[in-house]
Amino acid sequence: MKKYETIFIVKPSVDEETVNSVIDKFKGIIENDGGVIENVDFWGKRKLAYEIEKFNEGYYTLINFSSNPELPKELDRIFRITDSVIRHIIVNDEK
Repeated sequence: MKKYETIFIVKPSVDEETVNSVIDKFKGIIENDGGVIENVDFWGKRKLAYEIEKFNEGYYTLINFSSNPELPKELDRIFRITDSVIRHIIVNDEK
């Protein structure tokens, strides 16, 4: 299993309950595919460095996890089709 980290930004127009459900959704996807979540860090609402989809703010979340190499591909696909996520990145965490 390799270590990864993902950061994603949820639209600021959704309520806190929806943000929490999106975080739980991605935690569930990681755990259901055999991944192990090491850390979930919710940063809250932050100002974006530049405008994305006409939004200047977003809810940031960082998740560190270990999984097989196929899981990040599936996670990326689900990030792309989730309407409330405006930006995401998944990187190999080799420290």
